[in-house]
Amino acid sequence: MEVKNKIVIITGAGSGIGKATAIHFAKYGAIVVVSDINLEKAQKVANEIVTNNGKALPIKANVAVYKEVENLIHKTIEEFGKLDVIVNNAGIGPSFLKTHESTLRDWERVISVNQTGVYYCMKVALQQFLIQGHGNIVNIASLAGLKASPNNISYSASKFAVVGMTKSAAMEYATKNIRVNAVCPGYTESALLDQLLNAKPEMDAILKNVIPMKRYGKAAEIAEAVVWLASDSTKFITGQTITLDGGTSL
Repeated sequence: MEVKNKIVIITGAGSGIGKATAIHFAKYGAIVVVSDINLEKAQKVANEIVTNNGKALPIKANVAVYKEVENLIHKTIEEFGKLDVIVNNAGIGPSFLKTHESTLRDWERVISVNQTGVYYCMKVALQQFLIQGHGNIVNIASLAGLKASPNNISYSASKFAVVGMTKSAAMEYATKNIRVNAVCPGYTESALLDQLLNAKPEMDAILKNVIPMKRYGKAAEIAEAVVWLASDSTKFITGQTITLDGGTSL
């Protein structure tokens, strides 16, 4: 993977796919800004990277707050002088209710992080990318952003939005040496999946039955695809959604 010495911000990097992605970038020689709403978690991931001879800087940020996104990116520029890649991973799950039962609070909470937060990060990062003449965005969408996902209205809406924003921005900046892609994980071992299985244990067998590989994805498998899209090995790829779902979408 050609990402050595690239400056990479990863949001929601305190756990799950974000943590795995931060560790993978560092493994391949990138300098990682580990961002999370929970600074303690971000610090632990950064410490793990440094312990393994990598380079990392933890920064607290709530992506649903525009000024915190500005602070995250401005601090990164102050520290390293540039930003090569931003991975918009921060996200929260739904309440698993039918649309008519869903609450306004749930809608606003999920959309503010999963959709508006990605927009904020893209907007501020793109401003920097245009100044320096290059950049790369990898958005973490979901299989729920590509196909029907019942009892999931806010989450589904937010992830369809991320796919749309990815494609729109990719077209806007294709001639500016700026690439924008997304990965769409299926059911992956993560806090969000744990949330679902804790609420409905019977879903474990049901979900595995619809996955042709009969297992969940691993965070490290998603991370590998993210690093690949962010690398110089994929210079002609933009506006794409890479689906990692063990064949579920088939």
